[in-house]
Amino acid sequence: MTQMATDEKKDNCGEVEFLYKELTYAVIGAAIEVHRVLGPGFLEKVYENALTHELALRKINYRQQAELQVMYKGTVVGLYIADLVIEDKLIVELKAEKMLTKIDEAQ
Repeated sequence: MTQMATDEKKDNCGEVEFLYKELTYAVIGAAIEVHRVLGPGFLEKVYENALTHELALRKINYRQQAELQVMYKGTVVGLYIADLVIEDKLIVELKAEKMLTKIDEAQ
């Protein structure tokens, strides 16, 4: 996997430009649609399954519960399971909480 969407660069006007901007907006749009239709109150897995359905409808490739090796200086040091990996470019971690905690933000 290459750079993630959180990588940023400056454009000619000095504004921050995110990699995979169009893909990121498409995924956010799909997530907003899921929340618009389902509303609040469901478990995370329900939203995850609904989002995968919405992504499929929009013909956006994804892997659900994708296992990713964590590398440190050339050595595998662990396994990370991402809720969704989109187009092998974005990692999506879903949260179904009333408020995000510091741990949620760090994740």
